[in-house]
Amino acid sequence: MGSQQQIGKNLKKARKKVGLTQEQVAEKAGIHVSYYSRIERGVVNMSGEVQENIFKALKVKSSDVLPY
Repeated sequence: MGSQQQIGKNLKKARKKVGLTQEQVAEKAGIHVSYYSRIERGVVNMSGEVQENIFKALKVKSSDVLPY
């Protein structure tokens, strides 16, 4: 599994743990839900700013999500 896919898997796990939908995370992070969905599936890379916003929305640290 590539790092993008692993990050997506970790984000999905974190999202479900806090009980949010993809739509709710996307709204809190200020991105479109289809973009967030592609991030969770490991299809696209996210910029540092988007990454930071998603982590804030999920209330996680980067070390909780990033595989390195």
